[in-house]
Formats: sequence, C-alpha cells, structure tokens
Amino acid sequence: MKNSKNILLYAIGMVVVLALPLLLQSQGNAWVRIADIALLYVMLALGLNIVVGYAGLLDLGYVAFFAIGAYLYALLGSPHLTDTFPAVKAMFPNGLHSSLLLVIPAALGLAALFGALLGAPTLKLRGDYLAIVTLGFGEIIRVFLNNLDHPINLTNGPKGITAIDPIHFWGLNLGKPLKFDGFTISSVTLYYYLFLALVIFTIVISHRLQVSRIGRAWMAIREDEIAAKAMGINTRNMKLLAFAMGASFGGVSGAMFASFQGFVSPESFSLMESVMIVAMVVLGGIGHLPGVILGAVLLAALPEVLRYVAGPLQSMTGGRLDASILRQLFIALAMIIIMLVRPRGLWPTPEHGKSLARRGTPPASGMPAAAPGVDTPADELPGAASRPMSINP
Repeated sequence: MKNSKNILLYAIGMVVVLALPLLLQSQGNAWVRIADIALLYVMLALGLNIVVGYAGLLDLGYVAFFAIGAYLYALLGSPHLTDTFPAVKAMFPNGLHSSLLLVIPAALGLAALFGALLGAPTLKLRGDYLAIVTLGFGEIIRVFLNNLDHPINLTNGPKGITAIDPIHFWGLNLGKPLKFDGFTISSVTLYYYLFLALVIFTIVISHRLQVSRIGRAWMAIREDEIAAKAMGINTRNMKLLAFAMGASFGGVSGAMFASFQGFVSPESFSLMESVMIVAMVVLGGIGHLPGVILGAVLLAALPEVLRYVAGPLQSMTGGRLDASILRQLFIALAMIIIMLVRPRGLWPTPEHGKSLARRGTPPASGMPAAAPGVDTPADELPGAASRPMSINP
C-alpha cells in the first residue's frame, strides 16, 4: 500500500515537472529561464553534496569546476579558437561546433581531473583549513580566466567569449523553437527538458552512490576519519573520488550554462557563487537529496521572485534604495530565519535525526553502555558492518 502511494506521488510529481515549462511559457519566457537556471543550480548543489554532504569535506571553491566546464564548451562551441589560432582554423575551416555527445564527456572528464588535482594536496586538511585552501583554488581559477588573454589569447580575458553555439544533437538545435502542428515549443523550454534529464540522471547517480559501499565509506569518513581508517577504508582514495565525482557534475553544469547563455566571462564565477551553492546544500539539508534539491530551487528562484518585491519598495522610497541591495537583504534575512528555525536544514535526513536522538538516550537492555567520551558505538558508524570493511579501489 505504501509503495503504491509512493509511486502515485512520484507519477504526479513527474507530470507536474514535465508540464511546468509549458504552463510558464504562456506567461512569458522569463519564467521558463528562471526554471532553467534553477535546474542548473540543482545539478551544482547535488555535485557539491557529494563532497560536503557525503564525505564531510567543506569545499568553498566549487564554482571553479563550474567555470572549467563553461569555458571548455565555450572554446569547443565558438569561433574564438579558429579566429585566434591559424593552425586550428586550418584544421577546422568551418569551426569546431562540437556536439552534445562530445561536450558532456569532455566537461565531465576535465572537471573530474581538476577535482582530483585539488583533492591530492588537501588530503590531510580538515575543517577551516580545507575551506581556505579550496577557496583559494576557486579564486586562482577565476584570476587565470581573467588574465589568459596574453601572451596567448585563450580565454579572451575579462571580455569573455561570445557567439557560443547552442546545444545541438541528432539534428535538433535547442537554440531554435520547435513547432508541432501550430504549437510552438520555445528554445528555453527545450533547454528545460534537457536540463531536467541531466538532473534526473544526477539524482539517480547520487542516490546509488549514497547506498553503495562507497557512499557508506564517505559517511564513515565524515563522522570519524580515524575510525574509518581503523575499519580498513582507504581514506585517501575515497576523498579523491569524492572530489572528482562532485567536480564532474559541476563541469557538466558549466557546459550547459555556457550553451544556454551564449556568453561566458570570469564575472559569472565569483566567490559569491560558491557561497550560494554551499548555502543551498546547508539550508536544504546536508546529505539529504530531497533537501538539497529544495534548497537549490528556493535559493535559485528567490532572487528572481524578489524582483517583484524590491521594485515597488524602491519606488516607495523615491529610488533611494537600490533594488539589488534590497534583494540581497531579503535573501540574507530569509537564510538567517531558516537557520534559526531549522538549524539542520529545511528537509534534513531522517537517519541523521534518529542517530542524534539515540545519542541522548541510554542503551537498550542487554547492550553495554558506551565508554565515557564515546558518542556513538562502533557498530553504529555509517559504513560499519558486522566485520571489518576494506575498500581499496
């Protein structure tokens, strides 16, 4: 009975999600664009959740992988390389115009490589020290993108790269509307369905990782790295895998962002973007997939919705208050209220709540009491089993 009810809820939710852009399209493409951007942020938040939520590694430079994927697609899908390098022009006289089937694996692989390169020198860092190092990595990537216009013009510097091709595959160009018997599906709606398919794929991969031995190993490292080592978990490989897997989703999201916008510049990948992505994971519920999705959708759509609130307030003050400043103020107030009312997030993981509740209760009859200073018995650690677990991929 419960399973059939869940299936019914999933079916209703899928119908609503599929019909949403067609309903929003009747009110103008601006609302569909907001939904598209929200889906991109969902993908980013799910990728960061692997690093922060599963493995417990605070990454404040996650936007760097977003930038890597965006610039990779910009170089593969714009005339910048052929206009700048005669050798590339000779090899591809009509331009690169790379297909989606090439872009996604390339962005995924390159971002995963950079994720592993970031994780390698930070294996012994935790907490604030890891946050500072990853923050610096994100700023290094942004500064490089801002200055790689000389002596070799690779990124076009602060001017950015323009004229980026829209996504195209199997003869379908998402940059042009699609017509069916008098009904027109706009370009932003086509992008919505592509982003939705990628988000669903990301959710499936994240869920399978969470319930796998690798996911349990990440959670054991998050709870107590020393105990995880004692259980035979190769913490070095697990951390590198977490950084690489999380970065790969960021790279794919960046490539989709570049194709959707048609323009990229270093200004789109500032530290504030990383902070917002971390806030999506924390406010939604660290380690809980539905909570992370909820946090990403709310924080991605909230600034756009608040335009309709900040505009009238600006008019009431005679223009003395900037609408963008009011929007940031409202977002900050909303985040503070949420963290005060729901300190573990809007939708925290139920298992984590039960684990915390158990720590404040005496052990069940027949079970030995925990030693002083020990919060959780060893057999309750995430990833623990009835015998030592060895993970050495």
